[in-house]
Amino acid sequence: MPKVSVDKNKCIGCQACLGVCPQNVFEIKNGVSVPVNDNQCIGCQACEHTCPVDAIKVEFEEEN
Repeated sequence: MPKVSVDKNKCIGCQACLGVCPQNVFEIKNGVSVPVNDNQCIGCQACEHTCPVDAIKVEFEEEN
């Protein structure tokens, strides 16, 4: 299952991730992107590749 994280110190609130995420994982709160539906992430990494400041990371946990 993918785990999405946003570095709030890097995020500039440009909303690029909102536009590319097919699962609506992100919302802008207090001027930064927040993964509010990260359990819906399908691991496509579109957000990670689109973020202009490399604030988003999609990591994959190994299943036992």
